[in-house]
Amino acid sequence: MNVPVQPEKMWVFGYGSLVWNPEFPVAEQVVARLDGYARSFCMSSIHHRGTPEAPGLVLALDERPGQVCTGVALRVRDGHEDATLAMLRERELVSSAYVERNLSVDLEDGRQVTAVSYVIDQNHEQYLRDLDLETQAKIIAGAVGGRGPNDEYLFNTTSHLAQLGIADADLDWLSARVRDLKAT
Repeated sequence: MNVPVQPEKMWVFGYGSLVWNPEFPVAEQVVARLDGYARSFCMSSIHHRGTPEAPGLVLALDERPGQVCTGVALRVRDGHEDATLAMLRERELVSSAYVERNLSVDLEDGRQVTAVSYVIDQNHEQYLRDLDLETQAKIIAGAVGGRGPNDEYLFNTTSHLAQLGIADADLDWLSARVRDLKAT
């Protein structure tokens, strides 16, 4: 008796806007951990959350040995893999600042999966290494791009990570500071 081979399920690792706005059919969402990377506002955004004249900042996976990024692994609903990958490439690779990688992530339930992940190209002109939090807050407070205000991106990401029980002290500080800056 021949048993049909089950195709490997497609997973996507979300650490920023994919957490709250995946834009693809999700069959399963699990909190996940990615070793060797940090979530960081290290990418200048000239399309989605800023413009070439007034860039914003978006989160990126920054390869950093010894660091850990906790986010979510999103399993794509069966039959939607090709459309999802095409959409993700259009959305995430708009300026070639991200590199698409298949990385091993550890799910909180003990499984390990390979997930499509978007990592900042540290040689790309949009990579901004080691911006201090105050500078990040000032940029985020004022930038607006094709997908809306930069602070909306920050606030949505911070609140959705908190709902999932994922702590990120830098994002919490940035959210409070940006609110203060916008109030003055």
